Amino acid sequence: MQQRDPYQHHVNPEHYAELLEVKAQRLRDLFADFNPPSLQVHASAPSHFRLRAEFRLWHDGDRCFYAMFEPGDKSKVYEVREFPIASRLINELMTRLLEDIQPNELLRRKLFQVEFLTTVSGDALITLIYHKPLGDEWRAEAEALQARLGFPIVGRSRKQKLVLERDYVNEALQVDGKTLHYRQIEGGFTQPNGEMNQQMLSWARSAAADINNSDNNGEPSSDLLELYCGNGNFSMALADTFRRVLATEISKTSVAAAQVNIADNQLDNVVIARLSSEEFVQALRGERTFERLSGVDLSSYDFRTVLVDPPRAGLDDESVKQVQGYDNIIYISCNPNTLHDNLQVLCNTHEIRRFALFDQFPYTDHIETGVVLTRKNPS
Repeated sequence: MQQRDPYQHHVNPEHYAELLEVKAQRLRDLFADFNPPSLQVHASAPSHFRLRAEFRLWHDGDRCFYAMFEPGDKSKVYEVREFPIASRLINELMTRLLEDIQPNELLRRKLFQVEFLTTVSGDALITLIYHKPLGDEWRAEAEALQARLGFPIVGRSRKQKLVLERDYVNEALQVDGKTLHYRQIEGGFTQPNGEMNQQMLSWARSAAADINNSDNNGEPSSDLLELYCGNGNFSMALADTFRRVLATEISKTSVAAAQVNIADNQLDNVVIARLSSEEFVQALRGERTFERLSGVDLSSYDFRTVLVDPPRAGLDDESVKQVQGYDNIIYISCNPNTLHDNLQVLCNTHEIRRFALFDQFPYTDHIETGVVLTRKNPS
């Protein structure tokens, strides 16, 4: 066992700017065939940017510690004493939690993994994952631990989930002078880099403002269709820039969180439907009806703009054809290669008006990209 973080030697804030430029040049080269506008590069904070982290808990006799492994080699275990890419709150809770459970045999025994979820606004949730059933004695000790730490704890083991107080964090993001409220569920998808998410939401709002979407009184005159909306990350931020927002998401957990977020942000013009992208395309075309769309009059919407934030596989062929039907496309991508594939088709009818890099994952090869496309004028 070695006393260092296997990723520590890659995380050097002094080199962050040059590493970011490597990513930016990769994007410029990859998308050069589309002749996009100048790339807008959104830099992350070089440290303490990640709001969630998970660690194996390694046991060595009566001692335990956070552990990571050499990438590609599970035989090399490294003790993690600090994690500079994680939020300061995660680093604080790592130390406090370990000091508290180390002398407590009931909490320590067969504890396999620890997960931390934090927010920009200072909330946190800790999940303790065990290789043993969790009973009343564990609950009593965990509740005492929860009181000492000041943040909620969730206990998990095989076919068990014990929520002592709540299984979510409450986030408050500051975007263009507005406070946006989000419930983020344990185990659900959330943007890992909160400060970067604020930049991304502001960029999307600016893109929406550039779209001709106002009547003579300056009020929004058209509606937004959003696919893959998650917990409503973009839906909440863009609600006041469109007349109405209709968003779809397949995950029950994310849809439930999105409904809470609609209420917490006091929005009356956002509807979230639990449908896959493919199902919603079928509904729009009148090919199928869904009970989950009951009460939603699709014909009453005036969709001129669509926002998509698909998984790494990008948009399927039918969804690409569907989004081509709208004048404006805001596309957020976590995989530039599948975005490039989709643009091979989309750029037959649309042209790129905005091109952005959001560095959600510094010190890795992962790139988050944003493009705004508008329909080409008929020649």
